[in-house]
Amino acid sequence: YGHSNQLRQARAMGDYLIVGVHTDEEIAKHKGPPVFTQEERYKMVQAIKWVDEIAPGAPYVTTLETLDKYNCDFCVHGDDITLTIDGKDTYEEVKTAGRYRECKRTQGVSTTDLVGRMLLMTKAHHSNIDEDLDYRKHTDNFGKGPKGHSPWTGVSQFLQTSQKIIQFASGKEPQPGDTIIYVAGAFDLFHIGHVDFLEKVHQLAERPYIIAGLHFDQEVNRYKGKNYPIMNIHERTLSVLACRYVSEVVIGAPYAVTADLLDHFRVTLVCHGMTEVVPDKDGSDPYEEPKRRGIFQLVDSGNNLTTDLIVQRIIKNRLEFEARNQKKEAKELAVLEAMKRLEEEKH
Repeated sequence: YGHSNQLRQARAMGDYLIVGVHTDEEIAKHKGPPVFTQEERYKMVQAIKWVDEIAPGAPYVTTLETLDKYNCDFCVHGDDITLTIDGKDTYEEVKTAGRYRECKRTQGVSTTDLVGRMLLMTKAHHSNIDEDLDYRKHTDNFGKGPKGHSPWTGVSQFLQTSQKIIQFASGKEPQPGDTIIYVAGAFDLFHIGHVDFLEKVHQLAERPYIIAGLHFDQEVNRYKGKNYPIMNIHERTLSVLACRYVSEVVIGAPYAVTADLLDHFRVTLVCHGMTEVVPDKDGSDPYEEPKRRGIFQLVDSGNNLTTDLIVQRIIKNRLEFEARNQKKEAKELAVLEAMKRLEEEKH
């Protein structure tokens, strides 16, 4: 949702947004191993509602040539630094030419932090107990080089505001003639498996209005176990709202799809993917009511990616990721030092 927020801000600066997405090879060279494959990433970015077009295989260093090729007036990046493998600012050329704009980085989330949460598999990040020391110690290792702490790669807490939800929400009410479809789940680490499922659900009706019910953290933990969810309810809300197929989100939906819920939202269809449905606390089927009404449908997304599998990918590459983040941090700190020196020389 940090990426989505950047794309939302960029889209607001102009009329048409083209997003350049790098290949796996380019990312591996400059940053370390990507979590998702390029095909997965192309599709994910395309599914974000502020994106008009993607440019697959975009070069890591944005040049004027690239901007001209796609007929772009300017490019936008967050206010953190991106550096090439040899420590140069990747936006130097476009900045000099005056074709660079900047948007604010989303506080409280980074790929680095999420990877840290996955590697840790502790419950500290969404519990009320004081963060357990293990997690704190690890976040310290994870986003830190040997000395100091970079403000870009460091870990800070995400704070939800009503404003942020409004910026992400579609604000569209269902219209007469819309088919109101309800789907529910954790939607944790919103990924391409979720996108494929929602796209399939979207294709079930001529005018679909999809409402996604998100379960509270404790509920997700009850049926998923371990330290799921990796993202808390606020983070999951924004991630799902950013998807172009979703019209509305119920924050903290009940686990059982009740008659009240179906009547309240005037739901005509309830869909679930091919993942296992864990019984409710009392052993009942959470989809009993929609099944009784004959409005329940299983939807095969054709994609077997799950949050579990992503976590496994991360753990498999654990050492590479930790090395990657420490290198990234060291480079960012070097730039900060250089910037500080420049400032001091000016005075």
